[in-house]
Amino acid sequence: MGLEYIMVIIFVIGYIAIALEHNIKVDKAASALLIGMICWGMYALWPETHLGVQENQTVLDISRDTTIANANPAFSEFANHEVIKETDEILNHGNFDAEFTTKDPHETSHHVHEYVEHGLMHHLFEIAGILFFLLGAMTIVELIDAHEGFSVITDKINTTSKVKLLWVICILTFFMSAALDNLTTSIVMISVIRKLIDSKETRWLFGGFIIISANAGGAWSPIGDVTTTMLWNNGQLPETTVIIYNLIIPSLVAMLVPLGIASFFVKGNVKRPDKVENLPGHVHVEVTNFEKTFVFFLGLAGLLFVPVFKTMTHLPPFTGMMLSLGVLWAVTEVMHGKKTGELKRNLSVISVLQKVDTASVLFFLGILMAVAALQEVGHLNTVAGFLDDSMGGNIYTINVSIGLLSAIVDNVPLVAAAQGMYPIAESGQFGTSGEFWQFLAYCAGTGGSALIIGSAAGVAVMGLEKISFGWYIKKISLYAIIGYLAGAACYFFMFS
Repeated sequence: MGLEYIMVIIFVIGYIAIALEHNIKVDKAASALLIGMICWGMYALWPETHLGVQENQTVLDISRDTTIANANPAFSEFANHEVIKETDEILNHGNFDAEFTTKDPHETSHHVHEYVEHGLMHHLFEIAGILFFLLGAMTIVELIDAHEGFSVITDKINTTSKVKLLWVICILTFFMSAALDNLTTSIVMISVIRKLIDSKETRWLFGGFIIISANAGGAWSPIGDVTTTMLWNNGQLPETTVIIYNLIIPSLVAMLVPLGIASFFVKGNVKRPDKVENLPGHVHVEVTNFEKTFVFFLGLAGLLFVPVFKTMTHLPPFTGMMLSLGVLWAVTEVMHGKKTGELKRNLSVISVLQKVDTASVLFFLGILMAVAALQEVGHLNTVAGFLDDSMGGNIYTINVSIGLLSAIVDNVPLVAAAQGMYPIAESGQFGTSGEFWQFLAYCAGTGGSALIIGSAAGVAVMGLEKISFGWYIKKISLYAIIGYLAGAACYFFMFS
């Protein structure tokens, strides 16, 4: 059995361990870290096997090998870059008789390992950006919570009916996700329902629908989901009005259909949790109404500023999130500067950081590293090619399959693979703002709701509320899949 298949088996075993977290008594973060690091370790120990390089090949040979280039174009580009660089050095020094070091087969291993390290750094930069974004968003939300800022929203929601509250939360989530993004919105809305719902089982149900609503809301906005942003930035969907106008109705259907079905089964009322001051072991911190409102709106403005900052500077989103956190941190320090030590400490970012769920951040690191390893070896490109071949180039079946597959692996590398497979045409379905790209944005954005670890929003909610993988499959997945397929059918009838 080839090593590349062993890597896939390890990924599947780790995936099962995450799903059976409560049965095997091993935290999902540990399983995710294991599969992520083992996959990269296998790739680093036997890179030639994964890249298809022969022992006696030189870098020059590899760069000209069409089989390897087709399997892993990035390696070919890297090899050509090395050859060009060394050629320039020889010409600049006038040493025309010098031997190319890349003609030595022994040097091949050195360049291959350089390529592996280059790939790791590339993925690590993207993953670190997501983790810092998540850390910043969670800290801002926790700081708002410490100031009881979410009472600005919760005090306006008077209903205790589960059905009515579910509709209110889902609609809020849907539109907030388009303005912020699905990850940030999920974190905010989990904090809101914690103030409204005491029962863990009911909160899990609401959390599942927050995931569905956040992913649906993010799909029709160029800043609502990372995959839609990719297609927007890379030129496939450059017109914001086209994205919004053509995708808002299918996305709305993807939320409303499961919500409507659930309305027939969700019964009863919710019980609000006790006030913090009435709970043993909790320190109640008095804050004024002005402080609650000010910190809430400043924090919300900071979250809304992130996509604006990204659009203005073209820097990764985590930079805007950290800038917003820095502003909020400084302002709250000045605001509470004259308060006593204990009161000031409980309202500070330092205290809030101790509440951030580090295990969730590490889980995110592990699962994204594992998917990155599969992408680097070429498995995801192989899957994308298989879908294209087996489905005869039908854009609707290809995209629906990509969406469902994104529930198992990350949607970002799948969309990147599709972008690489299909160049932008002058016109037609694959042209700028064509139906293929529009439908890809919808499917990649909403398909991940089928599994709780299929989207960034799902992973965040899973970490914050400790929702089990198996519970989500039994209680939420069917709702998500029905909504996803309903929205896909809506798009098909609108534009086919």
